[in-house]
Amino acid sequence: MTSRRSGRRPGDPDTKGAILDSARELFARDGFDKTSVRAIAADAGVDAALVHHYFGTKHKLFLDAVAIPIDPTVILGQLNSVDVHDLGAHLLRTVLGIWDGELQSAGVALLKTNLAAPDSAMIRSFIAEIILTNIATRIDDDTDVRTSLLASQMLGVLVTRYVIRLEPIASMSVDDVVAKVGPTLQRYLTGEL
Repeated sequence: MTSRRSGRRPGDPDTKGAILDSARELFARDGFDKTSVRAIAADAGVDAALVHHYFGTKHKLFLDAVAIPIDPTVILGQLNSVDVHDLGAHLLRTVLGIWDGELQSAGVALLKTNLAAPDSAMIRSFIAEIILTNIATRIDDDTDVRTSLLASQMLGVLVTRYVIRLEPIASMSVDDVVAKVGPTLQRYLTGEL
């Protein structure tokens, strides 16, 4: 007679990854509030208890799902070598290059969830404290106004291209978007307001 261990059956080594993949896709598609742990578990082909086992709460799962595997300060550090009068186009090209890659699902999930949330403190803090603070040190005047305008244009492009997927901007090449939007970003940074 073989004795069986009691307790939770261990998950497959790929279970955590499958849960994260499903969470990214569902959060990106439906946002945080409309995505349930049960839906994520069903999509990943696991029991909901395993989701809680690996991640604890839905909120912790969301944070893991949208974790950016690159440090934004490293990317911004690379932009420090770009002349401030060329920064608009370079910043946009860098951001779109990242968003067109493997981070797209996580980014869309983060945007959808935070734009729909009654308190968008997570995205506001990220933008203000990490992104804009770095850029603001390079601007001579009207720093708050200029960085806010820059953020509004960048977020507008990201939402239009990746969340709403409004054509033709959704399918434009990065070069086309940079050619059309880069001058506006540059005006916000260094031009007449």
